[in-house]
Amino acid sequence: MDRDAGLRDQLAKLLEWEDAHVSFEASIDGLDPRLRGAVPEGIPHSPWQVLEHLRRTQHDILEFCRSSQYSQPKWPEEYWPQSATPDSDAAWETSVAGFLRERQALCDLARDPAIDLFGRVPNGDGQTYLRELLLAADHSAYHVGQMILIRRALGTWG
Repeated sequence: MDRDAGLRDQLAKLLEWEDAHVSFEASIDGLDPRLRGAVPEGIPHSPWQVLEHLRRTQHDILEFCRSSQYSQPKWPEEYWPQSATPDSDAAWETSVAGFLRERQALCDLARDPAIDLFGRVPNGDGQTYLRELLLAADHSAYHVGQMILIRRALGTWG
C-alpha cells in the first residue's frame, strides 16, 4: 500500500474505530428509549441532544467539504436541538441513520484519491480536507465520550 492510500485508510478508520475509545454505535446501543430525553443532574445535555448535535455538526462538516451551495448554520441554535427529548422514536432512529450515512460519506471522501487531502476546501478560508476529516473525528470522539458520561449518570452504562 502506498503512503497516500495508507493515510487515506487511516483517516477513514479514525472516523469509526474504537481502538482508543467506545464506538458511536456502542455508545447508544441498549439505551432505554425512555431515557433518550433524560438530563442527569449536573450535566447540561440529554442523550438526544448529544446525538442530534453529533449528527448536525457532522452534516455541517460534510456539506462544507462537498457543496458549492454551503451556508454555515447559526451557532449554537442550529447545531443543538431545542428540546431535550426527541419528538418520537422515529426521530431518534432517523438521527442515528443520518449520522451513520454521513460518517460513511466522510470515510468515502477520505479514501477518494481525487481529493487532495492537503488542498483547501473551496468554501473555506484556508481549511484543508485533512483538517475537516480530523475535525469530524475529534468532534465525534469528544461527544461519544460525553454520551458515555451521560449514560453513567443515568445508571445505564457498565
